[in-house]
Amino acid sequence: MIYRWETKHTVINGKRLHFDGTASQLFGNWILWVLLTIITIGIYSFWLRIELKKWKTKHTFFE
Repeated sequence: MIYRWETKHTVINGKRLHFDGTASQLFGNWILWVLLTIITIGIYSFWLRIELKKWKTKHTFFE
């Protein structure tokens, strides 16, 4: 909800952004990311922020 609100209220070069990600997609990714963090004894946690940014970028586009 927060990501959708942020992108809905962002205009770049006169074009409004749109976000089409869902909470269930993000929840599925979080389960995978937590499992990878546990398996790698915390090493994967350094990549969590990057993976979240990738997911947000993948689901954000111009209207």
